Amino acid sequence: MLILSSIGRIAARYSTARARYRSERTLLSLPQDLRKDIGWPEILDQHDGRRPARTELK
Repeated sequence: MLILSSIGRIAARYSTARARYRSERTLLSLPQDLRKDIGWPEILDQHDGRRPARTELK
């Protein structure tokens, strides 16, 4: 049973991350002025185009 619960947790994390990235892509496809109006922060760092470090979900 330990293996099945581990697989379940991995699948849940993957699903959550996939949904988050899908939402980010959708929001990034909107025009910048519209993103600013809805209060969406800029995701990409302007200097080198990399994502900022995220805190780990528990």
